[in-house]
This record gives sequence, C-alpha cells and structure tokens, in this order.
Amino acid sequence: MRIEMRRPWRECLVVPFVCALLAGSLWGQAAGAAAPAAPPNEAHDDTFVIGPADVLAINVWKEPDVSRSTTVRSDGKISLPLVGELQAAGKTPRQLEQELREKLKTFISEPEVTVIVQEIKSRKFNVMGMVVRPGSFPLTGSTTVLDAIALAGGFRDFAKQKSIYVLRPGPNGEKARLPFNYKDVIKGKNIEQNVQLQAGDTIVVP
Repeated sequence: MRIEMRRPWRECLVVPFVCALLAGSLWGQAAGAAAPAAPPNEAHDDTFVIGPADVLAINVWKEPDVSRSTTVRSDGKISLPLVGELQAAGKTPRQLEQELREKLKTFISEPEVTVIVQEIKSRKFNVMGMVVRPGSFPLTGSTTVLDAIALAGGFRDFAKQKSIYVLRPGPNGEKARLPFNYKDVIKGKNIEQNVQLQAGDTIVVP
C-alpha cells in the first residue's frame, strides 16, 4: 500500500497569500517610518487681531527650545529666545508668524513658524445695571445680547427689561446707543435688536 502525503489545495493557496500580506504590511511600516513629518498647518482667521493678555502658542518646527506658550504683556509685547522682545498686539497671527520667520533666519535655516491664539482675553464686553452678576466678560464666538444677559445671571428685581441698551464705541471715540427690548425679542419681535456683540460693547440694564 502506498500512502501519499499531499497538502490540501486550499493551504497551497492561503499560505503564499498570507506571506504576501505580511510582507506588504512590513514594507508599508518601514516606508511610513522613513517618511518625514509634514510641517505645521498655517491656516488662520486673518481678521483676528492679537491684543494684550491673549495667550499665544508659538511653535517653531523642529526647534522645541524656541517653541513655547506665552502671554502678551500689557505693553503688547512678547519675549522669545533668540528673538528677544517683539511687538505682538495689533498684528494678526499670520503677520506675527512672518515677522518671527524673518528674525529667526539669522539663527535657523528656513524656519517654519506657527502662531495659534490659545486664549482670547483681550476682547471683552461689559454688562452693567440690574443683573445678578454685573462685570466684564471675555468675548468669544458669536455672543449676542441675550447670551450676555444669561452670562450675567439674568435680571434682578425691578429691572426695566424694555429699556435695555448697548453702548458701542465708534472709531472717533463717540458711542452709539443700540436699543434692546427684552420682552419683544423673546417673543420673536424686533429680533434684529439682538445684535452680535463687539469688543468694547457695554450692555446697560436700567
């Protein structure tokens, strides 16, 4: 009697296939390890202007000793290694990036700089009068008059909810007075009075 030892046909097909998969996986891992990391994304909102007390994250690619988080001082300046003191207030993040690149070229070949505003503390609005928590609040996102009243804890007793107004500073120092009738707005009337706040606005609740 002759016994033939044959490998099943499925095994003959599967083993080479598994080996090919393993080889491809190992090759992909090696290629991925060898690929250089991409430089940071530099997309920004160019309408935002940096101000005092804002917190900035400054990253210089492949230069951890220069990269750091820093707060804009009251005089509008920041301090960085190699660069020293630099005016930051009044500039957009992209403008500050460009200036940092120019100053770092003396020390670093083709520096890649990213400036991100981590905390916005320079943009504020005020709520005064008959509210639970009057004071100054940071302006973040699309804050409306209704949002501001809620942040201030709502109205106190005897607040004149129909006679609220917003004082908005103008370019020449004058202040515009924008009326806000709370009773109407919450009923869906005159909703255009629920304006989006700007830095420096003061809401007065008599």
